[in-house]
Amino acid sequence: MPVYVYWGEDDFAMEKAVAVLRDRVLDPLWTSFNYTSLPPDQHDAAIAGLNQAMTPAFGAGGRLVWLVNTTLCQNCPENVLDELTRTLPVIPENSFLLLTSRNKPDERLKSTKLLKKLANEFREFPLIPPWKTELLVQSVNQVAQTVGVKLTPQTAELIAEAVGNDTRLLYNEIEKLRLYSSDSRKSLDVDTVTQLVRNTTQNSLQLAAAIRMGDTAKALTILAGLINAAEPGLRIVATLIGQFRTWLLVRMAMESGERNPQAIAQAAEVTNPKRIYFLQQEVKSLSVQQLISCLPLLLKLEVSLKQGSEEISVLQTKVIELCQVCQPNRH
Repeated sequence: MPVYVYWGEDDFAMEKAVAVLRDRVLDPLWTSFNYTSLPPDQHDAAIAGLNQAMTPAFGAGGRLVWLVNTTLCQNCPENVLDELTRTLPVIPENSFLLLTSRNKPDERLKSTKLLKKLANEFREFPLIPPWKTELLVQSVNQVAQTVGVKLTPQTAELIAEAVGNDTRLLYNEIEKLRLYSSDSRKSLDVDTVTQLVRNTTQNSLQLAAAIRMGDTAKALTILAGLINAAEPGLRIVATLIGQFRTWLLVRMAMESGERNPQAIAQAAEVTNPKRIYFLQQEVKSLSVQQLISCLPLLLKLEVSLKQGSEEISVLQTKVIELCQVCQPNRH
């Protein structure tokens, strides 16, 4: 019963995993006979997919049935659950059933429990939080090694700052560097990476820094640059929320009298304790109350964007409000 369940917000990483599975299962000459992709808006897609999965593969290779963006792990009707229970244990060995979804499976559902029990692979593809810089650098190094690009610690950090948690952009930028580099054995220098790699997330972090300093003019200038670069508003907000949350946790630890960098790092969910010194310097000018006051504004901004508010206007308004909260005289 070869069953695979992929879920998470990193669409690009999931697409690559699907492509790997597809190439492994299907024989190129028999793909048109043995490959079925069923979208979520197709009537009875789950039942149709299970029926297809029970059909033996034609010719060489195996069969792959893909339920795209399925909701079986969020909402599974009783008749579909019954069909899952009957079918999953008896799927032929050379027939593969793949379920993908952006949404987190509901662990309480019988369908989720059944799939977790029977699936060969039940795998999450999460986006790395933009403020988890160590994990972002680790991801850059992994992709560079896969593509065949040699980086120094400094250039890996530059790329992580530039692309953030956008896996698709990361692969594109690393591939660009591979094409540019004539010698894969030689590490790329800082100047080359700076010139070639498009920088977006670093600007979002710069935006957070400008807001922290209460510099409204600088913050609006950086925001305009992000908007002109077509950076999605929700991605900007995600970076801001993560950064302000980290600053708040560090500041609260300082207020409590904690001095141990390891303890503060653990409280603030910072992987590398060496970052704590710099974070402490960044929040010296802000009170806990100021940082607390910023989070509701950021959450309101996120809600407004998700509800379809005019992006530029609402971003500008909230950035101004945030800068006012962070003014040095507001303690």
